Amino acid sequence: MRIYCVNTLIVHEIRDSFTSKSALSPGGRKGQWQSMDEEWARFLRRDFVQGFPAYCGYEVDLVGDGEFHTSLKVRPDHRQQDGFVHAGVIATMADHSAGYAAFTTVTAESRILTIEFKINYFRPATDETIVCRSKVINRGKKIIVSESEVFSVSGEQERLVSKALVTLMAVPATSLAKAETEVR
Repeated sequence: MRIYCVNTLIVHEIRDSFTSKSALSPGGRKGQWQSMDEEWARFLRRDFVQGFPAYCGYEVDLVGDGEFHTSLKVRPDHRQQDGFVHAGVIATMADHSAGYAAFTTVTAESRILTIEFKINYFRPATDETIVCRSKVINRGKKIIVSESEVFSVSGEQERLVSKALVTLMAVPATSLAKAETEVR
């Protein structure tokens, strides 16, 4: 499996004896392991930071097969009235990162849409940085389930502040293009 640590542009190759018969890899069949293409990882990194996520300031830290890690340097406008990072900022990060973890497992002809989302908050995020680690926990042909853990980070210390379970659907990109045309 290849994991792309995009902040430092280091490509780590991890050799893995893949044994799970239920997992699917991009373009693969059950029981097959295929490394993620470096070009696809670069595309996902660029695609992640558009629109509202770009406005929020989320950054991509790691892209891997079924994995997506992000971070945010907390600004004053990310905080709510009591000084904590707003729950909406955390939820958006958890959802968007989970979606891109799922996006690593499909082909370029697909897009990922959230169809269900549940988040638990354990404690307020109070530090200057939050990080999100998302991973796919179930890969179906159309339905993919990812989980996201969000941490408040101070120096080397991380505190788990929330965990989300996100159900996503892989849809053909062409079907979204049709819908976009119909709306206009």
